Amino acid sequence: MIELSGSDYIGRPSSRGNQMKFKRDGYWYKTDYLGYEGLAEFAVSELLRFSDLSSDEFVQYRPEQIVYNGNVFNGCCSRDFSEGWQLITLERLFEQAYGAGTNQIIYAISDHAERLKTLVDRTIRITGLNQFGIYVSKMLAIDTFFLNEDRHSHNIGILTNARKQFKLAPLFDHGSSLLSDTTLDYPMNQDYWTLINKARPKTFCEDFDEQVDIAEQLYGVQIHFHFDFHDVSDIIRSANMYSPKIQKRVIDLIMQRRKKYHYLFDD
Repeated sequence: MIELSGSDYIGRPSSRGNQMKFKRDGYWYKTDYLGYEGLAEFAVSELLRFSDLSSDEFVQYRPEQIVYNGNVFNGCCSRDFSEGWQLITLERLFEQAYGAGTNQIIYAISDHAERLKTLVDRTIRITGLNQFGIYVSKMLAIDTFFLNEDRHSHNIGILTNARKQFKLAPLFDHGSSLLSDTTLDYPMNQDYWTLINKARPKTFCEDFDEQVDIAEQLYGVQIHFHFDFHDVSDIIRSANMYSPKIQKRVIDLIMQRRKKYHYLFDD
């Protein structure tokens, strides 16, 4: 548990919901707002440790209870990964380079595969990051597996510096995964097996299976996992500020996704 003050407060920058965000001593803190966003961030990042990604390819989150103005909030924290670089979103990158944002450019294209290819090709043209397609394939596979329905051009980022150099940012922002919005879209009192079918991505199409199929056809399968039920249960149960009912729902969801996307596992 950490007590934060007004001097740490950054604001409510989330595009989905209204999470409070803070920064202190090189760490970012986010409070839950619509449900169990902090647990989702933690679960995804912990399970990425059971993948073939290297540790510098993703942001590590941990669950945290945050005290602010006398109130206690569940949430999460993560280390600032910028290390002197600046994060620029794809939206801003495209606006600076092309005078139009990503959505304005890619949604003028009807074919979904061509949308993603255009997004990747134009990013490479600006940054010279030839591995961006592989990066996107990893990101979209993770988003599909964990049902992250809030991946869009404002939370896909590239790191840049004063010399106009670029490098890939670690994968971040998984708070809208695993049906974490229990206030509006995915209430705890409804059957979450049917709620899964309501979840929609926002990157370049509106179907998770289509999203990952297109990414893998264009750039290959770029990630594999190696976790089982015991790994998932140990991770989720360790976030003991969340109720057993929420923990069970998240465990069940992850195991259902494991069964569906079994080809991503090294069994």
